[in-house]
Amino acid sequence: MNNHTEEILAQYLFSQREQDFERASFDREMAFYKSICSGNMELVRVFMKPLFCDGCGTLSDDPIRNLKYHLVVLTAIIARYCIKGGMTPDESYALSDFYIMKMDKVNTEKEIRAVHAEMIEGYTNKMRRLKLNGVYSKQVIRTIDYIMYNLHGKILLDDAAEHLKISPAYLSRLFKNETGISFSDYVNKLKIEEAASLLLFTEYTDLEISVMLGFSSQSYFIKIFKKYMNATPKQYKKKYNILNPQNLI
Repeated sequence: MNNHTEEILAQYLFSQREQDFERASFDREMAFYKSICSGNMELVRVFMKPLFCDGCGTLSDDPIRNLKYHLVVLTAIIARYCIKGGMTPDESYALSDFYIMKMDKVNTEKEIRAVHAEMIEGYTNKMRRLKLNGVYSKQVIRTIDYIMYNLHGKILLDDAAEHLKISPAYLSRLFKNETGISFSDYVNKLKIEEAASLLLFTEYTDLEISVMLGFSSQSYFIKIFKKYMNATPKQYKKKYNILNPQNLI
């Protein structure tokens, strides 16, 4: 292979890597919007970026105005994604107007970033409620809320029942009757769905993810992951994750 050919090949490989990393960044951004629409606040926090960070375009030379412009743009995007996810346009745009007006009344970076966090959590919680209302009873909705808020820890039926002030036996029957699966299966299903997203869009290892999601051991995590995804975490990441160096060749 002559020098000219090697140079062309090197340029091609570099170009492919750049495109793959751009795709990885785009996919992670899409994962952020999808996690909002799914109502999964824990996953939202994983994919959430600072309001203005490296790679973001500058919309104003004034730092405060620049942050405000970025918040307006982000709010508009989230509003549209939530409409696509099932929220009515009236409700979604009313929320966006509320947060933009709230942002307009503050004048410090800390206050703007607080509105940013509140806006994201507000839309996420609304989407979760939207998906659950009319499908499940209030007690099951509260149980699912409890699971979602504690997804990164050990979740026990007895603790959920105590939180709801009902008996574990009653909650177990009610939950299975309405969702079609047991409380523990529902918890594991949500944990594995989050684990799959973390494997695809972050560089966390399966050990780190198993600890993060409160599994008793890495081996148990792998067993449950395989049950729901028909692959081990390493097999799943190797097959689908473009951040894997082997997929950049």
